[in-house]
Amino acid sequence: MGDERLELFADLASNLPQKSPQLLVPTPPLALCEVCVIVPVRNEAQTIETTLSALAYQIDLKGNKLDWRRYEVILLANNCSDNSAEIACYFARRHPELVLHVVEITLPPAEAYIGRVRQILMDEAYRRLVYLRRRRGIIASTDGDSQVTPTWIAANIAEVAAGADAVGGRIYITKSDRATLNPYAKACYLREVGYRFLIAELEDYLDPDPDDRFPRHYQHYGASLAVTAQMYQQAGGLPAVRTPEDVAFYQALLRVNARFRHSPLVKVVTSARETGRAALGLANQLHQWAAMGMGEQPFLVESVNAIALRLQVRHQLRILWSGILDGYQPDIAHIAQIATDLGVNVQWLAKELTQPHTFGLLFEKIEQRQEKEGIWAQRWQKVEIRQVITELRIYLDELRKKCDRYSLSKLPSFSAQDFANLQAERLIPF
Repeated sequence: MGDERLELFADLASNLPQKSPQLLVPTPPLALCEVCVIVPVRNEAQTIETTLSALAYQIDLKGNKLDWRRYEVILLANNCSDNSAEIACYFARRHPELVLHVVEITLPPAEAYIGRVRQILMDEAYRRLVYLRRRRGIIASTDGDSQVTPTWIAANIAEVAAGADAVGGRIYITKSDRATLNPYAKACYLREVGYRFLIAELEDYLDPDPDDRFPRHYQHYGASLAVTAQMYQQAGGLPAVRTPEDVAFYQALLRVNARFRHSPLVKVVTSARETGRAALGLANQLHQWAAMGMGEQPFLVESVNAIALRLQVRHQLRILWSGILDGYQPDIAHIAQIATDLGVNVQWLAKELTQPHTFGLLFEKIEQRQEKEGIWAQRWQKVEIRQVITELRIYLDELRKKCDRYSLSKLPSFSAQDFANLQAERLIPF
């Protein structure tokens, strides 16, 4: 490759959203590359070969071997005290059909955390896709203790081709790994999965997202998180927060109205270890649940009434916000009812509705205001998770029957009158 193209490739560092200055991989990407997979690694000698094997044997959605030229993998081993990088390099030599770049670095203590490492990697992937002029090229993140399914790359490609700007994959713990967990931690894990899946379905009835319809899940974490290069730049890149950087990035995507898909087709298996690398990761959540069991503490979550009201009012607010964009001037009584339901100051909400927000940013500011004012938290007491799961199942069963009765198995939206009718029939429990 000519010197001029190599210089152009290096110069792209100055255009990165967060300006990670170092060029991790000096070799330009292959011309056919559509997906750049990034894998942050720190002391993963026990799992890294399994992680790389899963990436090496990818197939398309018809079961055919995926063209190896369509994707590459960048593994960044940072501050390792084991032989993770050596194992990865040996794997690369044994699997020349996998375009695998292994980079080993030692970051200063102030930067040696997962948020910064994942940011460096995603910036590198962004730079490489921009070099290929692939605005819809995919930056795909996984972890060094996780194994993607054989169609992981193809499923991400399919979701982006269908219109998604970003994709969260379904992250599993295997049955055999779950069997090794502390009994209370295992019970909490399974109950939370059920609780969040039920909420995801309820959301599809009460405040449906046309770009993320049910069936869908609720996860948007670093073990399976994909985004187009264009949307990565538009969202400002991955925030270099210590943890959880993946959730912070999801919020950044919502702020710019990214079409986010929680895809059930994109799947990853991850470690069930109870000692993790991130303070707010799954491993430490499992450890916290185990400690709760030792202390006989109940697992408390948001009540059905609170969940349903939040989704209902968020949908009403979304309709109001869309109307304002089209020139509608709402009366203060309409805003006051929404503000009261959300537990925020009406004058504050009226002012925010005049600002040039995206809806994602508007609702983020509302949630921050709810926390500041404290009215919402005082109004809704937390409830034991098993009770809430039972109530959610009953509630959803009634909604499904209601929809089937009118041949509306998938509601495109709910009007204010729809909500009033459901409340009158005691289908919304407040």
